[in-house]
Amino acid sequence: MTDVYFSAIDLGTNSCRLLIVNSKGKTVYQDSMPTRLGEGMQSEMKLTPAAVARGLDCFQQYKQIMDHYNIVSSRAIATEACRAAKNAQDFLRKIYEKTEIFIEVVDPKEEARLNLKGAVSHVRKGKPYVVIVDLGGGSTEITLAANSEKLEMLSSVSIPWGSATASDAFKLETYNEIGANRLREDVKRWVNGFKRTAYYDDLREDVSFVATSSTPLRLAAIIKRHKYYDREKCDGLKFTLKDVTTVLNKIKKQTVEEMAENPCIGSKRAPMFIAATVMFKEIFDGLGADSIVASLKSAKDGIVEELMEKYKREKTKENG
Repeated sequence: MTDVYFSAIDLGTNSCRLLIVNSKGKTVYQDSMPTRLGEGMQSEMKLTPAAVARGLDCFQQYKQIMDHYNIVSSRAIATEACRAAKNAQDFLRKIYEKTEIFIEVVDPKEEARLNLKGAVSHVRKGKPYVVIVDLGGGSTEITLAANSEKLEMLSSVSIPWGSATASDAFKLETYNEIGANRLREDVKRWVNGFKRTAYYDDLREDVSFVATSSTPLRLAAIIKRHKYYDREKCDGLKFTLKDVTTVLNKIKKQTVEEMAENPCIGSKRAPMFIAATVMFKEIFDGLGADSIVASLKSAKDGIVEELMEKYKREKTKENG
């Protein structure tokens, strides 16, 4: 009997991720491409021709890969860059015309919900509440949820800064105190608002912390002194906020070229790594976190999990 497969695509501001799993939930293919959709977008709030070309190339490659599998159910989502760009719909239409992949632009709440479903497996047996922080390229979602079977979302906020957009706006390719302090103050404002609406201080002692996306995984690799960046090996690693402070104190003295030479950062991530680390530290400092779990699992994992659940329900119904 031919096996069936499920796929998820998560198109962010800086990268695009593809995940394909089989009927048992085992990953058979996983990839991330640096599409850099948000690059050069700030001035006119439009995707540049170069960004559009990178996005089209990415989806054409992903389409070829997906055609090798008997995919019975799939979902592709786009987040902050496509929420903000004036020409996003034209871009998404071009992708559909070239690949027949329909991309759904999701709002911050749906993005946060999918990230929660994907990443919470790392703290399932932990404390009664969990905070998931997804520090993307164009925005950052903070979500508080009850760590129960139903995974009830209690509160969430979308900070309109990610590693790429913050680096551009606050001129933080290399560290400067003025830009870093401006970014800290703005992030602090959003975190404090989240804490108020979530009545966070009443729950603080009962919260576990998970961070998704490239930044926590790369921080974990640096902190654990890995010789090179392997996201699979970093998935589920735990580190402290003190560790992050040590990393920031070191990299803020470095040039972009010096950061690029670090195999756990690399040339593509180096121009935005200072901004990402400043944001990361400010968020978790504001939340009073002691230790944080880095998670490779995110929205794409939440998507395939839901696709599999729906497929099984339909098959059960067909079989009576």
